[in-house]
Amino acid sequence: QKHIKLTEIIIENFEDYSTYENLFKDINVAFFCIGVYTGQVPDGLFKIITVNYAVEFAKALERNSPLATICLLSGAGADRTEKSKTSFALYKGMAENQIANLNLKFFCFRPGYIYPVEPRKEPNFGYRIIKFFYPLLKVIGEKYSIKSTELADAIFNVELNGADKQILENQDILKNKNCA
Repeated sequence: QKHIKLTEIIIENFEDYSTYENLFKDINVAFFCIGVYTGQVPDGLFKIITVNYAVEFAKALERNSPLATICLLSGAGADRTEKSKTSFALYKGMAENQIANLNLKFFCFRPGYIYPVEPRKEPNFGYRIIKFFYPLLKVIGEKYSIKSTELADAIFNVELNGADKQILENQDILKNKNCA
């Protein structure tokens, strides 16, 4: 896309922002939403993407805009005790802990299944099943799923208005949508 207010920057290494420090200056809020589905990459790379990428981004933000707010897209089941036997929960918890220990205002979003409102190819069979049963998931309750548009709306609204807690589970995220 081309727009006068849009600058495309291609970052080669998400573990080293040293050549991009100026991009992190005078930032009020940053959103970190990069991730990968469990099983799509080897475990070592999954950890690098989930933990290292997020933490290095937050550290660059802290160095250059220490008054900034960071909003991290984590996931339901993240384990801050770092004792989980599942990579997803363990690594999400590790990223949350390391970012929470920085001197930034921090909000962590832990959605359940994110229902895509735009068509997409589901990454695996499990997600295809969940998408098929999404209407039933919605009926069961607010703990298990959220539309992608609701999630984006809530993250934006929390950035604008704050929240009463640092960790927002699926039902908390839903309470923060449409409140701007």
